[in-house]
Amino acid sequence: MTDHNDSDLSQRTDFGVERLSEFAGSDLYDLCDAAILAIKDGGGFGWVSPPPLESLERYYRGVLSVPGRELFVARLDGVICGSAQLVRPSPNNEAQAFAATLASSFIAPWARGHGLARMTVEAVEEAARDAAFDVLSLDVRETQKAAIELYKSLGYRFWGRNPVYARVGGRLIAGVYYYKALNPERVRVLEDGSG
Repeated sequence: MTDHNDSDLSQRTDFGVERLSEFAGSDLYDLCDAAILAIKDGGGFGWVSPPPLESLERYYRGVLSVPGRELFVARLDGVICGSAQLVRPSPNNEAQAFAATLASSFIAPWARGHGLARMTVEAVEEAARDAAFDVLSLDVRETQKAAIELYKSLGYRFWGRNPVYARVGGRLIAGVYYYKALNPERVRVLEDGSG
């Protein structure tokens, strides 16, 4: 996607979201740099403080090699500035084979304000629909207000709160859980209890 401002050609910005299957050029470094900045900004997704760069690189290489995970990256002017993951249920989880998880979604502070967080979540949703999942679930720290507002605006429904979800700076923080029906007709049957 390209945002063009015809009145000022110097302000043109290219941005978009893509599924990544391998790292090319500076992709891995850019992704790790974006993750470190998001973690320092309180972005969460498991880390409280940035891990060593080598650990982060191993983590993201692992994401690309682990079956059941798909990595989506946001780019601003060609530079990776955020990501999210589509996590499929394990093969032995037949009972929940209809539901996938949106995990580790973030945008680096320097790249915010272009709608990339929304585009990244929507890209994961589209991939989940294409893979015939009926539901997408997620959880997030209760303190991440902007992310929660984004999920609500995209139609995610609150279903629970864990008061001892994370420990940050020695303080316990609650976590909140949401889901979205990607196939409303099939999920409505479940919610009505008539299925």
